[in-house]
Amino acid sequence: MIYLDNSSSTFVKPKNVQRAVLNALSIFTANPGRGGHKEAIKTGLEVEKVRQIVAQHVGTTADKVIFTNNCTDALNLAILGLHKSGNVVCTVNEHNSVARPLEHLKSVDENFSYTVAKQTGKCGIVWEDIERELQDDTFLVIVNHISNVNGDVADIEEIGKHLNEKGILFMVDAAQGGGHFVYDMQKMHINLLALAPHKAFYAPQGIGALCLNGDFDLNPIRFGGTGTNSLELVQPQQSPERFESGTLSTPAILGFGEGIRFVEENFSDIQTKLEDLTTFLHYEFSKLPLEIYTKTENTNGVFAFNVPNIHSNDVANYLNEKWGICVRGGFHCAALKHKSLGTIDTGAVRVSLSYFNTYQEIERLVLAIKTLIGKSKNLKFSK
Repeated sequence: MIYLDNSSSTFVKPKNVQRAVLNALSIFTANPGRGGHKEAIKTGLEVEKVRQIVAQHVGTTADKVIFTNNCTDALNLAILGLHKSGNVVCTVNEHNSVARPLEHLKSVDENFSYTVAKQTGKCGIVWEDIERELQDDTFLVIVNHISNVNGDVADIEEIGKHLNEKGILFMVDAAQGGGHFVYDMQKMHINLLALAPHKAFYAPQGIGALCLNGDFDLNPIRFGGTGTNSLELVQPQQSPERFESGTLSTPAILGFGEGIRFVEENFSDIQTKLEDLTTFLHYEFSKLPLEIYTKTENTNGVFAFNVPNIHSNDVANYLNEKWGICVRGGFHCAALKHKSLGTIDTGAVRVSLSYFNTYQEIERLVLAIKTLIGKSKNLKFSK
């Protein structure tokens, strides 16, 4: 089996991540922050160590790191928790985890609107794209940093600088960027940063993080037990308890902490490997009669293409069934992006790489696509 769907979730997890999860299942098994006995305290301290690791990694403070169920949960907390009358600007690169909450708010609040910035930059969203959509009542701008469809990269540093000057909140969806990019929320003027640890941090599934920077009102969207102020029927005010109702996933959190350590210790090697593999794939595929949607400059391991006259799902199924190669066809939960790419009828085949992929695996993929092209006239595919 060749696994090339790492933008969905990385398949190979580093040994230190695996050990951390095992420790959570055998040593740190008490409920963190729920009780004063030594086992609960011991587990709680491990969770807080990871919270500090995350904070240092993205340039904020530990009390501003909120653990969520996943990145979708983090994005929903940010969007619904900031909701007020006015305008929000997002981009064509947004995942449905952003687009659907915005559409929901639009449907229930006639005083709320959102506008979508189109991409004019060759490699991703630039400040001028955002500036064009700003309105007098815009209070929040949401930017997908690295597209999960084709790897387009937004210029978040320039965008953040201008939004800070205008006093507009800036949120970055770093689901694909986390692990591939070094964030400093303060220097980049990012107010809210959503992370998906099970992707390029090589962590387990079932954990996300919303990191905050600056002073603004964020309301919880889930209510319940927090381990503090238990006699009160209102949610506590202090962060992060205010936003972390219910039992936290200790195994996933501890795995996340070790995933960050792995990335930090190997960051240069990871980036070099991904750049080399992506460039090699682009070079080989450019020789073939394919429709390629990833720019040569965007070498972050996300690569999208189509075989002409064959639906992307049929290509993905062929690779899986005939070659044992796992890629993803379809629309990648990103309707706005596919409309902008002109792939709304066919979707796209996405190849997404990790540090643990090899040149031999890419060569095997290239051979499979060459074979498919050669046989396509004699194969029956869905329309």
